[in-house]
Amino acid sequence: DSDLSMRTLSTPSPALIFPPTSPGFQNGRGSSTSSSSVTGETVAMVHSPPPTRLTHPLIRLAAKQQKEQAHVERLPDQSMIHIFSFLPTNQLCRCARVCRRWYNLAWDPRLWRTIRLTGETINVDRALKVLTRRLCQDTPNVCLMLETVIVSGCRRLTDRGLYTIAQCCPELRRLEVSGCYNISNEAVFDVVSLCPNLEHLDVSGCSKVTCISLTREASIKLSPLHGKQISIRYLDMTDCFVLEDEGLHTIAAHCTQLTHLYLRRCVRITDEGLRYLMIYCTSIKELSVSDCRFVSDFGMREIAKLESRLRYLSIAHCGRITDVGIRYIAKYCSKLRYLNARGCEGITDHGVEYLAKNCTKLKSLDIGKCPLVSDTGLEFLALNCFNLKRLSLKSCESITGQGLQIVAANCFDLQMLNVQDCDVSVDALRFVKRHCKRCIIEHTNPAFF
Repeated sequence: DSDLSMRTLSTPSPALIFPPTSPGFQNGRGSSTSSSSVTGETVAMVHSPPPTRLTHPLIRLAAKQQKEQAHVERLPDQSMIHIFSFLPTNQLCRCARVCRRWYNLAWDPRLWRTIRLTGETINVDRALKVLTRRLCQDTPNVCLMLETVIVSGCRRLTDRGLYTIAQCCPELRRLEVSGCYNISNEAVFDVVSLCPNLEHLDVSGCSKVTCISLTREASIKLSPLHGKQISIRYLDMTDCFVLEDEGLHTIAAHCTQLTHLYLRRCVRITDEGLRYLMIYCTSIKELSVSDCRFVSDFGMREIAKLESRLRYLSIAHCGRITDVGIRYIAKYCSKLRYLNARGCEGITDHGVEYLAKNCTKLKSLDIGKCPLVSDTGLEFLALNCFNLKRLSLKSCESITGQGLQIVAANCFDLQMLNVQDCDVSVDALRFVKRHCKRCIIEHTNPAFF
């Protein structure tokens, strides 16, 4: 205990998310040194632990009375650490400023497996530098306990911040930088090259990221036996508008262990890119190509090569997909559980029939804004997909109350039904409610409530 006290006394600790106008920032007794600040922005501060001795008698008496009333101080260390584990990074740093005991507890290594920072004004680069420096004090230049870094929506994150993570966090397993549009390919390459255990990567909204690959130096150092593979299993590249087929080819060749891939609104992806993907990534369970307007039935033929491994597929608003593409998926991907085909106006009752007869374990289906789907298609669903729990028929002009009644009479486990902008009667909605008691109905009929 004495060694720990001496160590923490000589080690600065960061406190994050203190705007210059807040009381905590204006009170100089809380910190001994602070980094430079800019008006109107959030910066990282460095301070020493709170003093252990109060000199003035009146202050000492007030502190004693306050301590007697603070029942939280009676909790054992393990309980305090458990409570601290629910706090975000900035609040945990605030707790380190309260007293000596809280300082020591707040920097328990078990609490620093995750760093979570959010906000547009925070100086993320500096915050990450200060935090990793503090966490590396027992193992110089290497932070072995940190496994997750989440800095979503931090627009001031730059390549410098990611480089800090890459250099100091070799055990990193999860990185989320969604909405941080200032980072580039080079910084992402550094992270995936220097963090060999990285499995979860979210770069959604990072418009400058065009592919995922190793750095040239890392590729040279790898032995031929190891190859040029990256251990990423979950990759979210939603809204990476610059991603093209060639970049997807590079991703597929390096990330062969992918099981979850999300390419929503990657508008430059075509069927050729999906062909590259299926050559290398044969273990994909979840795939989204929503709003990829160049993906067609030929792309569905490629995706169908995943066969029974595919459980989740989103092709929403892919206007070039018709019953032909749905038939490929239905024929080969028999264990499909989730399909989002909203806005695929080329899908008809025939496509729904193929799907219902072959994917009988389907649990969630969205065929909203498919005007060619009618009650006939719903009848095929009702007679084959008894496990259906979620069904969206929003803006399906050909759907009537009769089709809904057939579904409700056979799919007792239905939990969500969306019939907004559909011409269905109140009696049909009441029929659904009677037979599917746990079903939440989203509708636009003012007479039903």
